[in-house]
Amino acid sequence: MSTGDRRQDRGVRPSTLGGRTPRALFPAPSRLDGRPTVGVLALQGDVREHSLALEAAGARAVGVRSARDLGSAPGERLDGIIIPGGESTTMSTLLSAFGMLRPLRGLIAAGLPAYGSCAGMIMLADRVEGAEEGQAFLGGIRMTVRRNAFGRQVDSYEEDLVAPALGADEGHPLRAVFIRAPWVEEVGPGVEILATTRAGRAGDDAPGSGGRIVAVRQGRMLATAFHPEVGGDHRVHDIFVGMVGEAACDR
Repeated sequence: MSTGDRRQDRGVRPSTLGGRTPRALFPAPSRLDGRPTVGVLALQGDVREHSLALEAAGARAVGVRSARDLGSAPGERLDGIIIPGGESTTMSTLLSAFGMLRPLRGLIAAGLPAYGSCAGMIMLADRVEGAEEGQAFLGGIRMTVRRNAFGRQVDSYEEDLVAPALGADEGHPLRAVFIRAPWVEEVGPGVEILATTRAGRAGDDAPGSGGRIVAVRQGRMLATAFHPEVGGDHRVHDIFVGMVGEAACDR
């Protein structure tokens, strides 16, 4: 019996490696599927609710709890990130304590799509009225935001927004939940106003259509003063996941 016959008889397959290196047999792991991976900053806030909304919008949601979870460049670990609501001073403190503030700020500046809701809107603002002394922010959106502009916890409320840019009309209103929410005092060049409150509820002296500015977009950054993760309306998350997909195609 030849050597090859003895190998076959023992159930041993001849080597198929040929001239290839072992690395060619074990390539870098690929994404589990074709969905973009969007991180949800999991230090406080509606992490589960945002994650469920992202999944419904066609993304793969992952919790972000450390600088390692961020990766070193857009697309390495995350295709986008959500900064949820909570308390902006606490969020600033935790980001600094866990060594996440500077790397996250750098990723956003490098083009990582980011969406901030409520306290997340404050964190993405370049200027903040009513900030605590020494409070640090991520920045990136040319806007001035006022903290707790709608009042304290007891002043929380719901309202149908003026938001045609978010797909809202009389037949399909966008119901927004405001909880100790900020509003946008003013926006700079390149910032698109996506939604306002209705005149009369937050003050008739506000810019725009008479209501307060509560949703904006600048490039690959999105921010809302309200909590779209509450309830089953995923239009805001749909828009953000679309932004994430566009950014991934551009890389």
